[in-house]
Amino acid sequence: MSPKEYAYSEIFYSMQGEGKYTGEPTAWLRFFLCNLQCDGFGQKDPTDPSTYKLPYQDVNVEDYDKIEKLPVFAYGCDSSYSWSKKFRHLQNKATSDVIAERILDSLPNRTFDNNIHMCFTGGEPLMRHAQLAVVEIMKYYADKEIIPSITFETNGTQKLTEEFYDYWELKQKLSGTELFFSVSPKLWSVAGEKRTKAIKPEIVAQYRRLSPNGQLKFVCNGTKESWNEIEEVITMFREQGVDYPIWIMPLGGTVEGQKGEIDGHIPAHVIADETLQRGYRVAARVHAYLWENIIGK
Repeated sequence: MSPKEYAYSEIFYSMQGEGKYTGEPTAWLRFFLCNLQCDGFGQKDPTDPSTYKLPYQDVNVEDYDKIEKLPVFAYGCDSSYSWSKKFRHLQNKATSDVIAERILDSLPNRTFDNNIHMCFTGGEPLMRHAQLAVVEIMKYYADKEIIPSITFETNGTQKLTEEFYDYWELKQKLSGTELFFSVSPKLWSVAGEKRTKAIKPEIVAQYRRLSPNGQLKFVCNGTKESWNEIEEVITMFREQGVDYPIWIMPLGGTVEGQKGEIDGHIPAHVIADETLQRGYRVAARVHAYLWENIIGK
């Protein structure tokens, strides 16, 4: 294995809380670093940065010695600890083989047992360094660990490297392991990310060529602007041949946000009703309801 060390925020064992595999027991590896910030999440006007409330910028990092002790922020990205340089000192760092063993340490009986799923998240798990780490981790497991399904929770902006593509193309043929892309495009009207930077249908089309298994999961704040943008962006993906099913996830990184109790948030059930009327699937954040506002679940 490579002596290169990779930065990651956390490894934990929980369940998938969003989308197709909700409820499935899952091992999680959250990589550090992301190319987007999504400061507009939860803001009264996501398109006006001058009005933003960003509690992650105000938190005194000296008060924390572990990521798990941080609060889940009501405004901005709810996992800002996985990309903001402010939290760099709280990150873990290890070689791919050590990370692979730590993932096993998080599991019951230290084995996937052909039942537990794996999810790579972030940050952004398809940045070049993370792609390299994933391939090394999977090669370390080889045939020792049979993982039925592997998900990448991605913003859909990162091109797949040749090594990554070739590895997974062969892996799917030889092992039958499902490669699942959970693509969450970040919208201008919701996340405050400009379309030219955040919406890359031609890149997601590369994911689709590698695997037919995936989903497009849009965070929606319930405004007319967000619904209009979702419809526009879906058309862009469809024109590139990305036929992944559509899931709509109501905005809210906290239980209070999901209930609409925080300024700038519409109750999740209102967004869910509109989602069903439009014929899309609802992606509730089940883990937030079960374990409330804690990191590592």
